[in-house]
Amino acid sequence: MRAKWLIFVLAAVLLLAVAGCGGAAKDDAIKIGHAVALTGDSSMWGQSEKNALEMEIEKINAKGGVLGKKLQLIAYDTRADATEAVNVTKRLVSQDKVVAIIGPGQSGVAIAMSSVTEPGKVALVATTATNPKVTMDDKTNKVRKYSFRTCFIDPFQGTVAAQFATKDLKAKTAAVIYDVGSDYSAWLGKYFITEFEKQGGKIIANEAFRSGELDYRAILGKVKQSNPDVLFIPTMQKEAALVMKQARDLGITAKFLGGDGWGSPDLITLGGSAVEGAYFVNLASLDDPDIQNFIKEYTAKYKQEPVLPNPVMAVDGLLAVVDAIKKANSTDPVKIAELLEQTKDLPVLTGKLTIDPTTHDPLNKPAVIQEVRGGKFIFKSKFVTQ
Repeated sequence: MRAKWLIFVLAAVLLLAVAGCGGAAKDDAIKIGHAVALTGDSSMWGQSEKNALEMEIEKINAKGGVLGKKLQLIAYDTRADATEAVNVTKRLVSQDKVVAIIGPGQSGVAIAMSSVTEPGKVALVATTATNPKVTMDDKTNKVRKYSFRTCFIDPFQGTVAAQFATKDLKAKTAAVIYDVGSDYSAWLGKYFITEFEKQGGKIIANEAFRSGELDYRAILGKVKQSNPDVLFIPTMQKEAALVMKQARDLGITAKFLGGDGWGSPDLITLGGSAVEGAYFVNLASLDDPDIQNFIKEYTAKYKQEPVLPNPVMAVDGLLAVVDAIKKANSTDPVKIAELLEQTKDLPVLTGKLTIDPTTHDPLNKPAVIQEVRGGKFIFKSKFVTQ
């Protein structure tokens, strides 16, 4: 009797297991990976990215999903750390079997992740990683087959900043202060210098500091002696705020100009009145008329404004992946990557997205110029290089 009872129990367990497998088979959602900093100094952007993607996926699923299937976002925290990002990417590719990955926002992290996504043959669509090496292998000078981005790149950003300085700010001379320990900072500074001189301007000071330094008065003293019209500071928001504050304390009257690394509330919190009237190049602005519907939807859902530009770049990336899935009529990551490369005039949040097949960068991506005014980032204009 006991033997029969055990057989019955084992049979029941087996049936439940089969039923469970059957349920899993039916739950064949299309998995989209999201590798982003959800903790640490960059978390404000990462969390806003995740919110935006979840909101967009809800809308897509409410309309029937893609290819008759629901989309599912699988997000992991990279902590903006390259080693952690590689571990996260391995999990997304090997364990979760995602069809594509959105993120990250940091160039160094994206380059590290490509060491997994390239051999894994899964598309990586970076959001705000602006270094050219994200999509181009500098050793072979060939495009990384599975690496893409929705943001402009640093050569374009540096060109925009220089043209804005000469044409809009009427600057004849400029000084540059950059972080020698950051590829982003060093290369953006070089791109600015090249274009500024091309436009007829003169670089009269070019000073470097090392990551982690907090006192810039020594190099700012040299800048003060040169008396530039514009001081270009291609750093992240913390360093930029401290540089501007100390510059004003020393009596430097130059107009301040920076790149997309400034786009954080910390710039204003740390810099105070010193950052008033400063300008910087960004990917998106809360005041940009083209994304007002998105701003309203996000604010209504999460009771706070999105922290730009990452959320809109992430949604642009998601829309590109969805379009590729539809055109491929498949969830095969290789086919999705092939169709991503062919993206042309796709309506996205920031306009129309076209991917250059030779670089995997977006074509004709406008830059936004923002001004710090009244303790806020004010949309000034969209800017396309001339």
